[in-house]
Amino acid sequence: MPHSTNSSLEKKIAEFDPNALGDAAGGLYGLPFTVEEAQVVVIPVPWEVTVSYRAGTAQGPAAIRDASLQVDLYDPDIPDAWKLGLAMEEEDDKWAAESHKLRAQAAGYISWLEEGQPSTSAGKHGNVVAEVTRQGEALLKWLQQKAGAHLDAGKAVVVLGGDHSTPLGYLHALAERHAEFGILQIDAHCDLRPAYEGFQYSHASIMYNALQLPQVKKLVQVAIRDLCQQEADLIDHSGGRVVMFHDRFLQEEKFAGKKWRKECDKIIAQLPQKVYLSFDIDGLDPKLCPGTGTPVPGGLEFEQALYLIRMVVRSGREIIGCDLNEVAPGETDWNGIVGARLLYNMANWMAVSQGRLKARDMGKADKDED
Repeated sequence: MPHSTNSSLEKKIAEFDPNALGDAAGGLYGLPFTVEEAQVVVIPVPWEVTVSYRAGTAQGPAAIRDASLQVDLYDPDIPDAWKLGLAMEEEDDKWAAESHKLRAQAAGYISWLEEGQPSTSAGKHGNVVAEVTRQGEALLKWLQQKAGAHLDAGKAVVVLGGDHSTPLGYLHALAERHAEFGILQIDAHCDLRPAYEGFQYSHASIMYNALQLPQVKKLVQVAIRDLCQQEADLIDHSGGRVVMFHDRFLQEEKFAGKKWRKECDKIIAQLPQKVYLSFDIDGLDPKLCPGTGTPVPGGLEFEQALYLIRMVVRSGREIIGCDLNEVAPGETDWNGIVGARLLYNMANWMAVSQGRLKARDMGKADKDED
């Protein structure tokens, strides 16, 4: 980071009051930092072309940005977290407009599929899949370049969707810079369907597409509670490359008196040293995200999820990148409120794992006796 940027950052830290109300004129969480000054950059991707149930996730980044002004910045584990330098880029209006246009076309095409593909309207939908694929490829390359530029500038990156298809370009950027890494996916769904409903870059295909990268050595899925036979077969025949911790298994362990820390140990043991964290908010109990596109009963509590993330970092593993997706505003601000708090924790603990922040009692969890 250039000296002038360092000086500007230090000056803003000295003058900023973390106890004041969130400044709407400021950045994410009311923080005063620019993208150039920030150590962690959030890239919003307002994209939801292939969602197959409820729409709204394209408004997720804006909802989180608005709700972030209500988040108190003090964290008992990372008291100086706000000093990190966290900033979010402006949304790209081009992608928001393209998503809106293609979403209408894709929705019509999906309805046509559900109606049994009547021949009378086949011509109307003939080019939809090809156009969505073309724009999905363009989005991938755009994000790959944008995220890669931030990584090369020494920054950490969070991708904020939109639907869960959005981070694929970021994964490609990381694959160019890391020989191997694993993915920790917190999600209600496996997202292992190839070209779901004909769409190669579907929100339901993100992890299938991620596995096409040879650098992804392991995919560990947590809180899954909705999958199809094809996905189950893919996991069974992956040779251990994909490991699923189904929500039913986790709940049965809980009912048997097993501690969540022990379950976290099992999850983390499956992860390599470098970890990418992919968080679909529907991995949480839907009372925490009622507006999300495809809610499923069950899932993790908020602090359960945060505990797992902290344990990953305390295990000595490095979170090389992360994404948060499928936050849809719904009828209340609740979805953005939960999403904003989740994003803050994800960004901060990624920074701790990379040595950008220090947390208290980093070894405490490993030393405590059960």
